[in-house]
Amino acid sequence: MPTSKFEAKYGSSQSVLRHWREAVPHDRLAHLIKDAMRGVSRALQMRLMEHDVSFGHWTFLRILWENDGLTQRQLSEQAGLMEPTTHSALRAMEELGYIVRRKLPENRKNIYVYLTDKGHALKEVLVPVAEEVNRIAVRGIPESAIATTRKTLLTIIENLALDEQEASRNERHQPPTRQLVDRRKEKESAAEPSPPRARKGRRLSAASREG
Repeated sequence: MPTSKFEAKYGSSQSVLRHWREAVPHDRLAHLIKDAMRGVSRALQMRLMEHDVSFGHWTFLRILWENDGLTQRQLSEQAGLMEPTTHSALRAMEELGYIVRRKLPENRKNIYVYLTDKGHALKEVLVPVAEEVNRIAVRGIPESAIATTRKTLLTIIENLALDEQEASRNERHQPPTRQLVDRRKEKESAAEPSPPRARKGRRLSAASREG
């Protein structure tokens, strides 16, 4: 039985570990990175909850601590989220008193996001929490191995960024989820057999014979 909401959603860390050590020890690196990130995120979420901060809000706070006064669109891009998702999160953060949203006199089109004193103060509380999770994650790993891992991950990020640029030049892109759903429905509809057409001539002939 799951002992927490996290385990109910993701499974226990021990089960993930057994999966990698026993079931698929040589599975693709992308899956290993995903599970490692999931473990780090879960550890951080549990600690953020102790301060009544959601993981989604942490994502935006972390960006704003480094670059206050970004537009909503810039925040979406840096967080890697769709603008409607960003809008909903920022509205909740504003209600909690973490941020304020403003339009500037010289640019009434864009909405700029600024941290409040309360939002700034959270940095002193939450950054040590994130640093603790990082220390736990690399516990027992030599510094040289950490440096190699960091270099490897940066190279992976660079390779995928170059692939994305190439895809953009070839006009390949990741469509929105809604567009994918609509495209799938169109394919399914096209694959369905057409209903048999009524043969009017024969029915008319039969009717004339009956008359």
